[in-house]
Amino acid sequence: MDIDLIFKIAAVGIIVSILNQVLVRSGREEQATMTTLTGLVVVLMMVVQKISDLFDLVKDLFHF
Repeated sequence: MDIDLIFKIAAVGIIVSILNQVLVRSGREEQATMTTLTGLVVVLMMVVQKISDLFDLVKDLFHF
């Protein structure tokens, strides 16, 4: 497993949490929620891509 994926997920989490705190403190709760959801979608897309790569590897390994 590539350690870069963990660092990318952590970086997205840190950026989203900072943006969330800034937006909540400025009274923009709706935008803070949308920022959190966007960060979640970005991380899920990265994880889904890696899972797809894993399935392709297993498929090639067992010659399906």
